Amino acid sequence: MTKSISTAQLKNFKNLLEKRNDHRVLERTVTQNGILASSRDYRAEVNTTPVFSIDLDTGKVANQKQSGRCWMFAALNTLRHDLRNRLNLPDDFELSQNFTFFWDKLEKANYFYENILKTAGFPTSDRKVAWLLSMPQQDGGQWDMIMGLIEKYGVVPKSAMPETHNSSASREFNSLLNLKLRKDAVLLRELVQNKATEAQIETEKEKMLAEVYRMAAYSFGEPPATFDFEYRDKDNNYHLDRNLTPKEFFDKYLGWETKDYISVINGPTDDKPFNHMYTVDMLGNVVGGREVRHLNVDMDTFKKLAIKQLELGESVWFGCDVGKSSDRKQGIMDTELYHRDQLFDVDLAMSKAERLDYGESLMTHAMVLTGVDLVDGQPKKWKVENSWGDKVGTKGFFVMTDDWMDEYCYQIVINKNFLPDELKEVLKEEPKVLAPWDPMGSLA
Repeated sequence: MTKSISTAQLKNFKNLLEKRNDHRVLERTVTQNGILASSRDYRAEVNTTPVFSIDLDTGKVANQKQSGRCWMFAALNTLRHDLRNRLNLPDDFELSQNFTFFWDKLEKANYFYENILKTAGFPTSDRKVAWLLSMPQQDGGQWDMIMGLIEKYGVVPKSAMPETHNSSASREFNSLLNLKLRKDAVLLRELVQNKATEAQIETEKEKMLAEVYRMAAYSFGEPPATFDFEYRDKDNNYHLDRNLTPKEFFDKYLGWETKDYISVINGPTDDKPFNHMYTVDMLGNVVGGREVRHLNVDMDTFKKLAIKQLELGESVWFGCDVGKSSDRKQGIMDTELYHRDQLFDVDLAMSKAERLDYGESLMTHAMVLTGVDLVDGQPKKWKVENSWGDKVGTKGFFVMTDDWMDEYCYQIVINKNFLPDELKEVLKEEPKVLAPWDPMGSLA
């Protein structure tokens, strides 16, 4: 039986409010200053001073500008950190995010087409079909997705394929591409339903992909097939390596064993027991390429692995819910930064698992751990390299308290050689397939 709010209830609510001695003061405070400013605790700034016992020198921060490429920036940042140190490169050296962005758009279009064909026998009201059509593609991604692109296409320095208007401000391109993909989905589904041959479907799909390639080339520029790697190092020595392909550049100058770096998550929900492998249905970009795979572990293990990698001089790609209890301008992520519960005298406490299960939190942003402050062997705060330029935080670097990591960090990327033997064995198991809308499938 449904019940509406009664007049008597409204009168009672008003009386309860007026009985509070502080309600006029708080009303004036919140209406004039807003909720966050009124609930902010200045002590958070004291607890997040940007000083760390382990602090990697990683150069200047990058800037993704008005695009959702944080996962891509964070991954390329981890690659350039090593390259910068080995080649004595300038602090502002970057790998081209536009290069990988171009190929990601083309591959995501193909991935979408393939999923549309697989589900063409279901109505558009089917949950999976509706999920596909709700966002055919977007800027976001996962670690395994950027590694899939690099394994197929390689990388180039930013000088070989610099930013364009559309890579730095991607909304217009995304809107246009999603329109095209939905339009193409109509035709592909009709072809399947009208019993078109596989060859006919493939011919139409190839035409569609050629159009996507053209759209991406006009918007981002066409990726170089070869380029010259030319630079001066920090000591002003001149270097030139001519006529490299992107894959040759990766193999020669980076040389990472990409398959050694694996996604480790902390998803403490009942449907994901720890120490098991997981993947997500319909999540990816390169068809036939690298599968998204997650090793789920408890938070203590999660942090120990991150610390071990930092101690050995390697930065750590990580994914989190950056908007929760954080200050973008000052670069603070602290669970004690705002006390909205105390301001309004309401209980807002939820466990990490409850926030995931009930849609209150999920991974929204990827960054890089470049330091940690250890006190008696225990982490107290973490240094974070963001990709929002140097006008925020401390020249673009943020400070994250350890409690904030516990509550809002969901993913790190670790060299599998740092795993204990029992977890190395877990990597061999067949992953459980999660639904496309599972929070562990969210794109940073």
